[in-house]
Amino acid sequence: MTAFTGEIVGTAILIILGDGVVANVLLNKTNGFNSGWIVITMGWAMAVFAGVFVSASASGAHLNPAVTIALAYTGKFSWSLVPTYIAAQMIGAMIGAFVVWLAYKQHFDATENASSKLAVFCTGPAIRNPAHNLLSEIIATFVFILSVLFIVPPSNELGSLDALPVAFVVLAIGLSLGGPTGYPINPARDLGPRIMHAILPIKNKGTSDWAHSWIPVFGPIIGGMLAAFLFQAIH
Repeated sequence: MTAFTGEIVGTAILIILGDGVVANVLLNKTNGFNSGWIVITMGWAMAVFAGVFVSASASGAHLNPAVTIALAYTGKFSWSLVPTYIAAQMIGAMIGAFVVWLAYKQHFDATENASSKLAVFCTGPAIRNPAHNLLSEIIATFVFILSVLFIVPPSNELGSLDALPVAFVVLAIGLSLGGPTGYPINPARDLGPRIMHAILPIKNKGTSDWAHSWIPVFGPIIGGMLAAFLFQAIH
C-alpha cells in the first residue's frame, strides 16, 4: 500500500470497528444492545489496535489529523505531507461510517431514538456547555498526543506507532476522560462520520448537531499542539 492508501484503509478500519461497537450497543434489536460504556471503550481500543496494526508499515498509521499535525510540529513528519494525510483520513472515516450503516441498516430502521442514531456516527456532550466541552476535548487529546509522541520511535520518519500501547492509551482515556464529550480525540473520526450521517438516507435520523461539530475538530488540534509543545520542551 502507498501511504495515502494506508491512511484510508487504517482509518476506515478504525471507524468500522469503533462506530460499529457503538451501533451494537445503542441500536435496537442488536445482540449487544444496552451492553454499556465498558463495551464501547474496549471496542474503540481494539479498533485503534486494528487500524494501526494494518496501516503502520504503509503510512505510519496516524489515522488522526491531530497526530499528523503534532508529529509534523515535533519534526517527526514532513509538513508537506500533512494535507495528503488529512485528506486520506477523512476519506477513510467516511468510508468506514458508510460500512457501519450498511452493516446495521436494519437496526437503524428499528431504532426510533434519533440521538442514538447520531451517536453511532459522532460524539456529543453529556452536558452541553461549549467552553467546557472544548476544554474536555483539549485535555483528553493532550493526554493522548503526549503519550503517542513518547510511543513513536524517534528513528522512524513516518512516525509508525506501536499498535498495542496506543490501544491501551485510548482505552484509558475512554474510561477516565470519555464521560464529558465521548472522547473523539480525532477530528476525522468525528467530522467524517458526521458528514455521512447528514447525507445517508437514515430513517428518522434527526439533526447532525452541527452546532457541536467544531469542538471535536478544534479541541483535538489545540490539545495536540499543546502536547507537542510540551514534548519539545521536555524531551
